[in-house]
Amino acid sequence: MTTSLTRTAPPERDPLTRNRAAVANRRRAGTAQIAMYVLLTVMALVWMFPLVWAVYNSFRDYDYVLLNGYLSVGGYTFRNYIDSWQIGGIPHYFFNSLIITVPSVLLILFFGSMAAFILARFSWKFNIFMLAVFIAGNLLPQQTLLTPLFRLYNAIPVPYWMSSSGSLYDSYWGLIIVHVAFQTGFCVFVLSNYMKTVPHELLEAATVDGASLFRQYWQVVMPLCRPALAALATLMVTWIYNDFFWALALMVSGDKLPVTTALQNLQGSFFTDTNLLAAGSVLVALPTVLVFVALQRHFVSGLTMGANK
Repeated sequence: MTTSLTRTAPPERDPLTRNRAAVANRRRAGTAQIAMYVLLTVMALVWMFPLVWAVYNSFRDYDYVLLNGYLSVGGYTFRNYIDSWQIGGIPHYFFNSLIITVPSVLLILFFGSMAAFILARFSWKFNIFMLAVFIAGNLLPQQTLLTPLFRLYNAIPVPYWMSSSGSLYDSYWGLIIVHVAFQTGFCVFVLSNYMKTVPHELLEAATVDGASLFRQYWQVVMPLCRPALAALATLMVTWIYNDFFWALALMVSGDKLPVTTALQNLQGSFFTDTNLLAAGSVLVALPTVLVFVALQRHFVSGLTMGANK
């Protein structure tokens, strides 16, 4: 005797129950979304408060603040920016930072894009190893190399037209070299992954048309990597321009230091006008803000496309 097993369908819920469940789900989703917005708003305000506070006090007179307190309102003046520009010697140090930052960024993008093109264009067995070597350079703390680099820079002779010290120490060339050495690895890592997304058929067509390897790199791949290059240029300008450690460690001449060290001229031995220092900090940070605004469209596009690849 055999018994047939029949699968019974689950009882359907009535429309009223389904509507109640849908309303409850929407309420939970709405509550979670509101909580997320509140949390992000609070975090944004906490993150922006020091910057807004510094900008606000940079327009206030220090004597008025001492008399009435930092929470008072009034005492507004533009004199802090004029004094910081003149006393800090910011134009001269701006030019020093320009000498260091522009060549460093151009060399990093050039060498990094060339190495990334080779790693992305050819499928060699040691590609992963080479990429790991480039990445490893960024994992090593830079401060651990200060002592050997300091001794090495003093031991390498260069012509006096390159450095008044006769060595790489206390020269713009030394800072440019150290920035290129430390930042090229990150550039190779980003661009190699970006260049792998370029259709291989484009390079094959260029090869059939007789384009050399360098021409494929310069005229085919590089124009397609413009968003990634703009994003990297923005990051590199910010990192190198704001560098204080290597300039202080590998330079001794005060007139060669970058603009980040100009803020030291606004600090006294026994007294510091914090409002004047805030105005100088705003002036020093302004070029990086302008670079980001100029490259914002390409920067956001580069980050978005890199995330989708």
